[in-house]
Amino acid sequence: MQYYDFFLINNSYFKKRKCKFVSNLFIMIQRIQSIYLFLTFVVSGILSLFIPLWKNVQGADFYAGQNTMFVIGFGLSAALAIISLLGYKKRQTQFVYNRLNMILNFILLGLFVYQSLNLSGEASVSEKGIGMFLPVVSIILLALANKAIKKDEDLVKSADRIR
Repeated sequence: MQYYDFFLINNSYFKKRKCKFVSNLFIMIQRIQSIYLFLTFVVSGILSLFIPLWKNVQGADFYAGQNTMFVIGFGLSAALAIISLLGYKKRQTQFVYNRLNMILNFILLGLFVYQSLNLSGEASVSEKGIGMFLPVVSIILLALANKAIKKDEDLVKSADRIR
């Protein structure tokens, strides 16, 4: 039995028992854009708190939680990813939420570049951390999710044309 068959069997089991939440959860998991959006949530909401953005002049790690702007940016990005993930039945609004999230991540990336260029003590070596690339990872995941959403939308439109 394949992974996909397991979800189809369990989905029909839960539909018979009128368990809508679990049935909808299986439908949502079967779509690849749901995986991309969940990974975006993990990157923006969880990893951003634990991965250092850079090291300051004293050698101490600087985390996103130490700056209010970064916390708000990553928090909004994670919230938009979850809102988009839960709105899986409305593909057009999901697409718009992902675009807004991409714009927010570009703003975050711009803030990181501005902050890294204006770090005090730039004459001494300051290390940029891997955390500065978290918005880039989120943008890539959101672009992949939008591509999958567009593919679903085109499939639905082609099916409507046949009828």
